[in-house]
Amino acid sequence: MYLNFFNLKKEPFQITPDPSFLFLSPGHKEALASIIYGVEKKKGFVLIVGAVGVGKTTILRAYLENAEKTSLKIIYLFNSNVSYHNLLRFIFRELGLKPESDDVSEMVNQLHRALINEYKEGRNVLLLIDEAQNMPADTLENLRMLSNLETATEKLIQIVFSAQPEFEKTLALEELKQLKQRIAVKAVIAPLNRDEALLYIHHRLKKAADKESIIFSPGALKEIVRSSKGIPRVINVLCDNCLISAFGYGRKKVGLGVVKEILHDFGMERPFYMRWHLNLILGILLAIGVCLGVYQKMALPGKNSNLVLRPVKSQPSKVEVAPVTGKIVEVTDKVVEVAGSDTALASRVVERGDTLARLIKEVYGRVDSRLIRLVKKANPGINNENLIIEGGRIVFPVRKSN
Repeated sequence: MYLNFFNLKKEPFQITPDPSFLFLSPGHKEALASIIYGVEKKKGFVLIVGAVGVGKTTILRAYLENAEKTSLKIIYLFNSNVSYHNLLRFIFRELGLKPESDDVSEMVNQLHRALINEYKEGRNVLLLIDEAQNMPADTLENLRMLSNLETATEKLIQIVFSAQPEFEKTLALEELKQLKQRIAVKAVIAPLNRDEALLYIHHRLKKAADKESIIFSPGALKEIVRSSKGIPRVINVLCDNCLISAFGYGRKKVGLGVVKEILHDFGMERPFYMRWHLNLILGILLAIGVCLGVYQKMALPGKNSNLVLRPVKSQPSKVEVAPVTGKIVEVTDKVVEVAGSDTALASRVVERGDTLARLIKEVYGRVDSRLIRLVKKANPGINNENLIIEGGRIVFPVRKSN
């Protein structure tokens, strides 16, 4: 919508992993080089580790785009939450093989013969496993058996894991120590530092622009880099929304005011380093409030107290102040339920993997368009129900009866 307004050929900040916008920071260069080296030298297992949104999948796509297809057979597994048996069936299908038996041992033997034939034809076989942290430990344990498929000098199949940091905790399990020992090449993609993040933004704008132009003010860039914590996907989301807002205001340059407005919309305006200070203050105030409530209840046993705590689950809970209502609330690992409030039913801090629809179903027991509108109205910062920010708090209002 804003391309002509900013003299752009294509959207510069899409969140899809487009290799044409590949930006190689030192960490990304190391990851790409590790894949190339591990596959070409037939090292067996290669591991690429990085937090959500740092660009792991983009690196994989960039490698695939430039790989020599004539001498390399690529199997790309993007849904890693599979059993070992189903993984073997997937590999067979991608290689164009029909299993002679449904027995796992027989399938592995047949695969071994097929890989030897590929080797004799001068072809290398590569299995790329994206989001490897979702792969069951039992599948991983059996997967190491594929690394035993080898000649006297080389592995017959190369396996590249692309995973979030928690995958390393999985590899630390006792039953997976043999797999961990077989990882021959490893690279870590870290978030971009300040200078790298600025270069990243300029790189994408240059790739998308018809001509050189300055779209973001220095102050706007500084605030975007600070708020994103160097995560490329977050940078893309913020920059894209800033361009949309600036276009709506008819401004040719994105200023600091527009950035702060977008940060407010996404619940990111409070500096990260201040959050623990605020939580500490709230904790102290809550402790005082709870003590006063208990004292009042003990002093006036015949009188109802406004500080009524009721558990949501059987698990132990802690108390905090609901930011919208000022009431005392119960906090469990999932839902924060508000006691004694006429306006709010519950509050929830968004965790990784949450969706608005799933949270609504957890609170109300069902989800429909009316409930989505109700929750969005109570949370003006949610402009798009398909995009909620991790760490933000969502308030769920009381549902009025028809």
